[in-house]
Amino acid sequence: MLFCGINPGRVSAAAQVHFANPRNDFWRLLHAAGFTPRLLEPTEQFELLAYRIGVTNTATRTTPGSGDLRKADFAGAADRLARLSRELKPGWIGFVGKEAYRGAFNERPQLGEQERRFGDTRLFVLPSTSPANAAVPWSERLRWFEELSRASGW
Repeated sequence: MLFCGINPGRVSAAAQVHFANPRNDFWRLLHAAGFTPRLLEPTEQFELLAYRIGVTNTATRTTPGSGDLRKADFAGAADRLARLSRELKPGWIGFVGKEAYRGAFNERPQLGEQERRFGDTRLFVLPSTSPANAAVPWSERLRWFEELSRASGW
């Protein structure tokens, strides 16, 4: 499994870890949906490798918010993800937020499994876990993380 966020926010960039904002639900959702046997702290991101999970971003530039990204920030993102898929052979890439997927492919997705594939790697769009997406309740976010867990046979 490879989880793909949109880009590092300021808190994550400063901490040099993915999803580092304490108000970001990513780590809690990962555990609650059964991807990890215990709740990991962002600083334990490399522990994910022991569970056959990786984390990346669609864009690499740090911004205060994803709305500050430009089209140029996503140049080559789809090719890079395709390369990661060929090299790492994840069964799934879970895009953490519609904008992460849209940035890579320049198309608006629905939540859930996508028709697009990278070879044998299937793509799935999850709700954003960012505190900026607080309008989507925890239960709805968890439902989609659990759906990915079930679909992937996790």
